[in-house]
Formats: sequence, structure tokens, C-alpha cells
Amino acid sequence: QVQLVESGGGVVQDGGSVRLSCAFSGGAFRTYSMGWFRQAAGKERDFVAAIKGNGGTPRYADSVKGRFTVSRDNAKKMLYLQMNSLKSEDMGVYYCAAGARIISSTLETQTAYDHWGQGTQVIVSS
Repeated sequence: QVQLVESGGGVVQDGGSVRLSCAFSGGAFRTYSMGWFRQAAGKERDFVAAIKGNGGTPRYADSVKGRFTVSRDNAKKMLYLQMNSLKSEDMGVYYCAAGARIISSTLETQTAYDHWGQGTQVIVSS
């Protein structure tokens, strides 16, 4: 059974940086596409970034391009999200997700992912 555990959230100053991590267990990590999604208070969960099993070119939401970087370490079964130049609109609960049969056109689609972590909260203080 695949399990995902996020960590690294907390309170960050406006303009600051933080790195989120997601530990994967219970499956062949390199065969899964991995994504980050976030949910702000009172809003729907939205796509943030994703990366396929073999790495390749990551995909980003327009709102985070140039500020966030998604990466993975297949040997360690870890997914990361480096978040720079944080803004208040980046606040929310960040979820890690894994999908075994995701094609490029569905990397941003939540229903394409089979497994989800419990989330880690990021608060941006001004």
C-alpha cells in the first residue's frame, strides 16, 4: 500500500522560502508521477506542480512558475517542492499525490492521482 507523508510546512515570512518534502513508501517510486496540490482556506484544492517518474520537464501552475521548483530523488523515494518568494496567496495546505498511470495531459488533474498524503500547512506572514 502506497503511503505519502509530507513535511516541511510552517510559518514563513512574506518573500521567504521553504522546502516541502514528501516521503513515499509501499511501491515502486520511479513508476509513479508525483504532484503537489494546495488548498487555501475556503477554496478548492488546486494544482501546483508535478513531475513524471523519470523526471523530465516538470509542470507548474502559472501562479508559481519561476518561484517554485519540484524535484524528486528516486533513490531516496522523496519528492520535494522548493518554494521561493512566497506570497500570501501561497498559503494553504499542501498535498503530495502519486499516480501510477498518469499521462502528460493529465498531470494537473487531481482525479488522475491514486494516492494522497495528509497535507502540510504553509502560512505566510506579513
